[in-house]
Amino acid sequence: MSSGDRPAAVLFDMDGTLVDTEGLWWDACVEVADGLGLSLGEADREALFGLSVEDAALHITHALHIAGASGARPVEAMLTDAFTTRLESGVTMLPGAVALLEALRAAGIPAGLVSASPRPVVDLVLETVGGHRFRLSVAAGDSARNKPAPDPYLAAAARLGVDPAACVAIEDSPTGVASARSAGCAVIVVGPAGAVSGVTAVPTLESVDLPLLRGLVPDPAAVTPRT
Repeated sequence: MSSGDRPAAVLFDMDGTLVDTEGLWWDACVEVADGLGLSLGEADREALFGLSVEDAALHITHALHIAGASGARPVEAMLTDAFTTRLESGVTMLPGAVALLEALRAAGIPAGLVSASPRPVVDLVLETVGGHRFRLSVAAGDSARNKPAPDPYLAAAARLGVDPAACVAIEDSPTGVASARSAGCAVIVVGPAGAVSGVTAVPTLESVDLPLLRGLVPDPAAVTPRT
C-alpha cells in the first residue's frame, strides 16, 4: 500500500458527525417520553447522546419501570417514527463534510457510512446528502450487534474488503468511539465529545484533511516484518 492509498477507507458516523440531527433526535425523544408521561431532563439528554434507537428505548422504559426488551420495542417504533418525521423536512450537512467527502472521492479513497440509526432513517438522510458519496452504508440491524459493539465497523470493513486497522473512523460520541476502537480502526472524534485517550480530536470536519487521515494509518512498507 502506497502513501496515496492510505487509509483504505474512511468510515463516517452519521448523526452529529456528518449531519446536524442531534437536536432533532433529542426532540423526538422528548416527544415520545412526554407521550408516555415521562419528563426528560439534562441528565437524560447526556445519557441519550449517541445511543441507538434500541438503547434509547431501553433508557426510557427503564425510567418508566418497564422491564425487558419486549416492553421497549413499541418505544423503538415511536422513536423511529418521531425522528423520521423530523428528518423529512431535510437535514443540514455539518461544516467541512461535503469538502471532505469530495476530497476522498478525488483521491480514490472509499467512504462508508456506519450509523446506529435504523435503515429507514439512514436512507432518508442519504437522499438528502447524496448516497453517491458513499461506497456503502451500515445501519442498525445490518450487523449482529449495534454500537458500542465493534460489529458495525467490522461489517463495513468486510464489505469493502479492507482491514479495519487500515481504516479511519470519524465519530462524535463515546458510544461510537468505543465501537470503532474495538473494531481496530484509527479514530477521529469530532465536536464536543471531548478528549479521549488515544483518539485524535478535532472541533469540526473542517480540520480533517488527507494528510491527517494518512498519518493515522501506518504505512505497511515502513513496518519491519516480524521474524
